[in-house]
Amino acid sequence: MKYRNPIPTVDIIIELEDGGVVLVERRNPPYGWAIPGGFVEVGESLEECARREALEETGLNVELVCQMHAYSEPGRDPRFHTISVVFVARARGRPTAGDDAKNTAVFTEDNLPENIAFDHRRILEDYFQWKRRGFEVFRLDR
Repeated sequence: MKYRNPIPTVDIIIELEDGGVVLVERRNPPYGWAIPGGFVEVGESLEECARREALEETGLNVELVCQMHAYSEPGRDPRFHTISVVFVARARGRPTAGDDAKNTAVFTEDNLPENIAFDHRRILEDYFQWKRRGFEVFRLDR
């Protein structure tokens, strides 16, 4: 029997001290700006993956603050079905593009780029709303 299971991933919303969140411009398809993140490797925890991916894509050592939410819509990634656990993290310094990132930049809710990959616009909208509401737990009927 061949199993076809969703692939576990993490995304990391990295808050910088001076405000804004870090996004990476993808070097590979699907193109666009994205929240740093990637695939969980065998033998790696979600937290280890989040720290590794943040460092590989942005050059930043992050402090994980919390898990925000999980996203699992089958079409969220056009390549295959993924489940992403989204972390919120803090970092100091200036992000630099690495790994499969073409570029990095810092954005606020008011200046998000037009071309955002995957379902990351929704994740960012949820994040900003979540912060405004005082970190209220996500409701499934939202």
